[in-house]
Amino acid sequence: MWNALEDRRYRHLFLAQIVALAGTGLATVALGLLAYDLAGERAALVLGTVFTIKMVAYVGIAPLAGALAERIDRRRLLVGLDLVRAAAAVSLPFVNEVWQVYLLIFVMQAASAGFTPAFQATIPDLLPEETRYTQALSLSRLAYELENIVSPLLAGILLTIMSHDALFLGTALGFFGSALLVVSVTLPKPELDYSASRGVYERTTRGMRIYLATPRLRGLLALCLSVSAAGSMVLVNSVVLVRSELGLPASALAWAMCAFGAGSMIAALALPRLLESVPDRPVMLAGAVLMGGVLATLALVNMAFGMSWGALLLTWGLVGLGYSGVMTPSGRLLKRSARSADRPALFAAQFALSHACWLVSYPLSGWLMTRFGTSATLLILAGIAVLGCLAALRLWPTADDTEVEHIHDNLPLSHPHLNGERRHRHTMIIDDEHPHWSDHYRR
Repeated sequence: MWNALEDRRYRHLFLAQIVALAGTGLATVALGLLAYDLAGERAALVLGTVFTIKMVAYVGIAPLAGALAERIDRRRLLVGLDLVRAAAAVSLPFVNEVWQVYLLIFVMQAASAGFTPAFQATIPDLLPEETRYTQALSLSRLAYELENIVSPLLAGILLTIMSHDALFLGTALGFFGSALLVVSVTLPKPELDYSASRGVYERTTRGMRIYLATPRLRGLLALCLSVSAAGSMVLVNSVVLVRSELGLPASALAWAMCAFGAGSMIAALALPRLLESVPDRPVMLAGAVLMGGVLATLALVNMAFGMSWGALLLTWGLVGLGYSGVMTPSGRLLKRSARSADRPALFAAQFALSHACWLVSYPLSGWLMTRFGTSATLLILAGIAVLGCLAALRLWPTADDTEVEHIHDNLPLSHPHLNGERRHRHTMIIDDEHPHWSDHYRR
């Protein structure tokens, strides 16, 4: 799995991802403490609004940023957005009103909504070989899970010697370090850029239209619903289960989240070798089934015997395993579903649509837990996860990577793509010559 790091450019980008994630983790802890300073007992409401602003920024800004990424040098774009994030972070210790927090968080997350898809779209251009790209996806998933574990620990250590305001300086340093690492390498340009001939609407919606027109990606979106349903149960309701249902100390919450992260890391370590012999589709579907199945099982156990600490840890570990089983290979689907020039827009569409699922699942999970209790919440969210899996089975054809013979009725015979023959065969990709998946394809 570590062979991908032999590429110097990817190695620098991976390090940039790590330091930026470390800074983001520090900001998460510092924001909670800042919210308490400003709002006291209303801190939970403030934080809930902050997370909503984050998701709205992700869903609304990412497609616009994807269109912008087609026209701007990618390295300059990434460095500029890192500096915007650093400026927002370093400003947070100086706020004295809640609305100022909301404004700066929107700026920071809007920059992240532009940075993350452009960053993700760069990796397949650096590592075009499928095996090494899969290794990079696994390393990225490991980085996210380690951030969930290491950043709170680092924040706890730093808080023993400094105030929480200083953590925002660490966040800014993380983003600044990321910018330095990105600027230290030369990034490839897309192989072909159509953007000059497109209008604003065309550029803004192109990634979304490619995404929704591609069957495997419609299946991926259904699986993102499964992931958000199961993941929101872990992220939103763990504190209630640990503190209220089990009556355990606050430290037990960290162990519950570690169990989830450990399951995710195990899957990320195993997937590069597994995906060499097993296609993405059955692996990702199995991950979604696993998440839904273990949540339903925990609900039945809770109804029969009550909640147990061991059962919760095991369930959260298996949910993490399924979570990573779905999310880690998703980049491979995006890579093979668009040409290099369209990848920033496509990754932006995935970023926006997947976070739209979370925008629904986060409040739904909390409302279900408050209104109906643990067992009903587990069963309902498990049902949503399974429904997502069933939708993916229907939307994502079994053999969608094979070359397909088709006829082009939409192009003149003299078009370079046809090479003098109206009937030809190749793997399907939505682009200017193939604007619709089915209209011009005939098996």
